[in-house]
Parts: sequence; C-alpha cells; structure tokens
Amino acid sequence: MPKITYIDHEGRDFIVDGEVGQTVMETAIKHDVPGIVAECGGACSCATCHVYVDPAWRETTGEPSQMEEDMLDFAFDIRPESRLSCQLRISDAFNGLIVRIPEHQG
Repeated sequence: MPKITYIDHEGRDFIVDGEVGQTVMETAIKHDVPGIVAECGGACSCATCHVYVDPAWRETTGEPSQMEEDMLDFAFDIRPESRLSCQLRISDAFNGLIVRIPEHQG
C-alpha cells in the first residue's frame, strides 16, 4: 500500500496507507486526517479538499484538468502546487506522496 503523508497547516504529519485506486481525499477521510472537509464527496464540485502537492511530486501527480482548475477558483490561497485531493487517484507511484493541507478550505 502506498504511504501518503498529509501535513496540516500547523505542521503536524499524518502518515497513512493509501489504497491503489482510491483518491487522496478518500484516504484522508478514511483515516480522519483533519482539514480535508470534502463536502461534495469527491465529485469535483467544491474546493473543500484542496491540498498543496509537494513540488517533488508534481510530475507524478500530473496536471489538473480544466474542471479541477475551475473548482480551484473557489479555494483559498491558490498556489502553483494546488490540487483537489479528490482528483488525485492513488497508484503505486504515489508511495511517499506528500501533500500539505491549507489552513482554510473553500
């Protein structure tokens, strides 16, 4: 199982096992990682699962789709590494992935 590290806005680490095929958002919810609200349940229709992908992982996670970019417009403090965790589907290549959770969700 790929290990995913979530770092909250206070700098606390939450290292959890992700399941291949699930999303980074689903994994956060399953493991009670604080800061991921996921109001839409992963339908890419809100911005409450906003994360910052560690720069070393941006190539692995790929670029956001146009729909994801449109939803990110509703998030707070958008950065080049901003992604919606509901759109990051876990693969074996995600083992060691690091994402940071912003202080506020959209």
